[in-house]
Amino acid sequence: MSSQPSPPLALDAPGDLAAPAFDRRRAWLVTALIVTFMIVNFADKSVLGLAADPIMDELDISHSTYGLISSSYSILFSLSGLVVGFFAARISSRVLLFVMCVVWGLAQLPVLIVSAVPALVAGRVLLGAAEGPATPMSMHALYKWFPVGRRGLPSALQISGAALGTLIAAPVVTWLITRFGWRSAFAALAVTSLVWSAVWWFVGRDGPYDRPSARVPAGTGGPARVPYRRLLLSGTAIGSVASAFGASWAMALSQAWLPSYLRNELTMSPGTAAAVLSAVSAFSFVLLLALSPMVDRLTRRGVSLRLSSGVPQGLAVACAGAAMAVFPFVGPLPVRLVLIAVAFAVHSIAFPLHYMTAAAVVPASQRGALFGIVAATGTLPGLLAPSLTGRLLDTAPSVSAGYAQSFALAAGVMITCGAVAVCCIRPARDAARLSASSVSPGPVR
Repeated sequence: MSSQPSPPLALDAPGDLAAPAFDRRRAWLVTALIVTFMIVNFADKSVLGLAADPIMDELDISHSTYGLISSSYSILFSLSGLVVGFFAARISSRVLLFVMCVVWGLAQLPVLIVSAVPALVAGRVLLGAAEGPATPMSMHALYKWFPVGRRGLPSALQISGAALGTLIAAPVVTWLITRFGWRSAFAALAVTSLVWSAVWWFVGRDGPYDRPSARVPAGTGGPARVPYRRLLLSGTAIGSVASAFGASWAMALSQAWLPSYLRNELTMSPGTAAAVLSAVSAFSFVLLLALSPMVDRLTRRGVSLRLSSGVPQGLAVACAGAAMAVFPFVGPLPVRLVLIAVAFAVHSIAFPLHYMTAAAVVPASQRGALFGIVAATGTLPGLLAPSLTGRLLDTAPSVSAGYAQSFALAAGVMITCGAVAVCCIRPARDAARLSASSVSPGPVR
């Protein structure tokens, strides 16, 4: 296995000469559980989009109403990610992830009791509140098991849980919906979430790499802290948020509207549409697995973190945005499907990279909070994109025109965000500036 990338200059770096030994077996066991956690997470997110047509037909709701139901997932998503991030240094990751996944299971239950729009909204709001901290807090938990220099591959695997979640969920959930009705998919995901929670409680642990150094004498100041205002106004933080925002816009469209687009605009059967969604997710998964060796290779050659991680994430989001703008107007179906794969898969590269660039400029004690802030602001498209798309579909001259307008809007957002990320992310420069402005939290009492 190749060594993982190490930022050339980072505040999140081990300062203790007697650093804990790397427990490879336990670290990779935790990684496997966290990847599974992310698979369940994204299966939960995808189920509403996969069941969109039967839900709209049975409940007799419009595109706009469905879009609002889908967007309700994000009402508390960003806020919960932000709030939980500030508690990450005080509460065990074992407890945080356990509670989150239990709530995921409970959130699927309202629609099984009352099949109505209010029950769907209540379940999605609760699910969004519990899943808002999922990606940043599971990445934070993962970083506790890997020292700086070994986080590239685990980060890519953690994010690949999103692709695997859709890859697995699309055919399985579609089969459940077709065979047993759309409610069966919600029930199956509730059981899956509760089973994962039980396994994690008995197996999951916090890693050693964020624990206070034993070499710091009693009565002295602890690890340096950087004022959050300076952290958030650094170019690297702004660029990381921008790439997350652009990538999340594509992901929100993929989960809420791509299944319906494939079935209604491209006249695919549910099974064929599920196969296309799985193929797009498989492409995303391959890209993520190829990511870590690429970053490793560039780092070994002395390439800066800006060029190895900052520029690629911006270009990935912009490239996906360009494909998003073009594919609705391409005639041949095979070419259109290739462009759809680019539009809804290539942006995924940005997710592990924006965590790596953000981590490079923040002390470990503040990493969970910064991850929460980046996730909270970067995932706001989940609140905006589905409802805006539903409104465009209902107000445009035709449904086809509505989809073209929504994809053009997404393209503009993504290309702009990609350009901001390329221009602003400069981890070495920002780490040096922030290190100079860091302050001690004061004596330990």
